[in-house]
Amino acid sequence: MATRSAAGIPASAESPFCSPEEDPFLLLESTLRSVQEILLRRRGLALRRTWIEQPYGEEEITLLEEEVIPAIQQCLARIDELDERLLAEQELLRRSQLEAQRRLMLA
Repeated sequence: MATRSAAGIPASAESPFCSPEEDPFLLLESTLRSVQEILLRRRGLALRRTWIEQPYGEEEITLLEEEVIPAIQQCLARIDELDERLLAEQELLRRSQLEAQRRLMLA
């Protein structure tokens, strides 16, 4: 996801609120892409972990593909829904403020 899919906002866009490094949801998106890429590149190979002698085998990799990745995707979809709602509320507030200013100027 190069952009926040629902919002259509570039993930690396400048923000007055925080830097991309401070956005935990961008980290989650990046993590999802990284795990998917690793699983794709290492198809059929065991995955070593830094703190476990036994690498992830077929069973653990299947759990990642069938349970963990979909859970992350579901979380990101819900985040997109929340973003959409907040953006809509923000736009409504902006329009209301513009309308109030317009009325003041006409009065």
